[in-house]
Amino acid sequence: MLPYADLTPPERELWDAFPEGRPVDLRTGTSGPDTPDAGARQSPGHPIRAAVVTALLLGANQEERPGAVAALRLAGARITGRLDLSGAEIPHMLSLEDCGLDEGIGLSGATTRTIRITGSRIPGIDAELARIEGDLDLRRSVVEGGPLILVNARVTGNLLLTDAGVSGPGEWAVLAGGLGVEGGFFGDRLTTRGGLRLPGARLSSGLFLRGTRLENPGGVALAAGGVAAPAVDCSRGFTARGAVRLRNARVENLLTFEGAHLDGNGTALDCAAMQVGEFDLRPAVPPSGTVDLRFVQASWYRDSERSRPEEVLLDGFTYGSIRFEETTPESGGCAGGDGTPAGDEVARRLAWIRRNPGYAPQPYEQLAAWYRRIGHDGDARRVLLAKQRHHHRTLHPAGRMWGLLLDATVGYGYRPWLAGVWLLTLALLGTLVFGAGSPSPVKPGEGAPFQPLVYSLDLLIPIGGLGQRSGWYWTDGACRWLAYALTAAGWVLSTTVVAGVTRTLHRN
Repeated sequence: MLPYADLTPPERELWDAFPEGRPVDLRTGTSGPDTPDAGARQSPGHPIRAAVVTALLLGANQEERPGAVAALRLAGARITGRLDLSGAEIPHMLSLEDCGLDEGIGLSGATTRTIRITGSRIPGIDAELARIEGDLDLRRSVVEGGPLILVNARVTGNLLLTDAGVSGPGEWAVLAGGLGVEGGFFGDRLTTRGGLRLPGARLSSGLFLRGTRLENPGGVALAAGGVAAPAVDCSRGFTARGAVRLRNARVENLLTFEGAHLDGNGTALDCAAMQVGEFDLRPAVPPSGTVDLRFVQASWYRDSERSRPEEVLLDGFTYGSIRFEETTPESGGCAGGDGTPAGDEVARRLAWIRRNPGYAPQPYEQLAAWYRRIGHDGDARRVLLAKQRHHHRTLHPAGRMWGLLLDATVGYGYRPWLAGVWLLTLALLGTLVFGAGSPSPVKPGEGAPFQPLVYSLDLLIPIGGLGQRSGWYWTDGACRWLAYALTAAGWVLSTTVVAGVTRTLHRN
């Protein structure tokens, strides 16, 4: 135990104030700028030994003051030595404001009340497996030289990193895998040099990173795979220099990247197998890398055609509804950002699907199902027609040729009226050509008179007969070859109609 006589005057003031929880303010001069290192600049001549802080928190001064709650509240001091409270049970609140610490803080395995270290400079915090009954408040503080470690820690209040700065010597600035926060993780305008690692974190009130800047170029800026939270807010200028990973995350309500900057290397945003309520993917500019939405399940999805990445992985992505970004005058008024006509939502969505590399049928089926659900059957058919066209472009030459034939004749079954157009066109052609010629009867004096229209229809309809095809023949070479061509065209039309109808019935 430290003898009272060995304490310096500032330490004695802190010692005497502790039983009543009175704040001790050692800041000198007028109030300086509101910056994390303000305390270190304003009060360099008021050191407090870390051993004194440790002794008070562990019960060295247990003098009871009726009507008062013991707490350590200190401002404007320089803490010398290492503040090591690892494994301790600390029944008092610790509050440091505008302080500078010479060494890092050890809280590994500790059980504490609220810890508030604001506007201060700290060379690292190790709070692995700590349990904090209250808030962990690091607002406006700078944690540098060592990471902020919160692996498997539990915070019953809020984790506050608003306007803070954290940098580590390695790839990660914040290590918080398995973190549990019963309140919210508030990191608005947080700046890191190194990644923010939160795999498997449980954040009962959400993760809020509005205006945050995470710097880990070439690596992972935010690793939050498996995180569970009611909301994840990465909006209002959120910037990630490095990949953002939310694979297998569970976000009950809103996940938003509205107005964000996603500057990844290879993969900018990885949300594979994520479950989310409302997903707002409208960054300020298109992400610089791939966006992975494979097997994401979203109740609502909203994006903007003007901020889509060059490549987006969509296979297995399911959604209950899509919110389309409305065309604005800034987008040109007459065309979308990808050259599609303004107001043509289907064309813009198809352009979005085509950003998925290769051919995958599921994104088309999902989009068509959405259109059917809202009663836009015509739009659903457009999507499925685009799906068939994409599919047949991936086949061998014979398959591509058959696909072109199906497309031209019946639109793969989604435009059956095309067969009627072809039938009418060929029938009119036959009527004009055959009407100018003179066929010869197979049996002179028998059968019905020659009718050019009926004869043309008889050639085009391969099943059954109208009596004209078998009663007349041509000696004129041109008419004879046209008759052969119409017969062949009839078989082709019949085959494609059957194939298209079969496809449609199978789909339904």
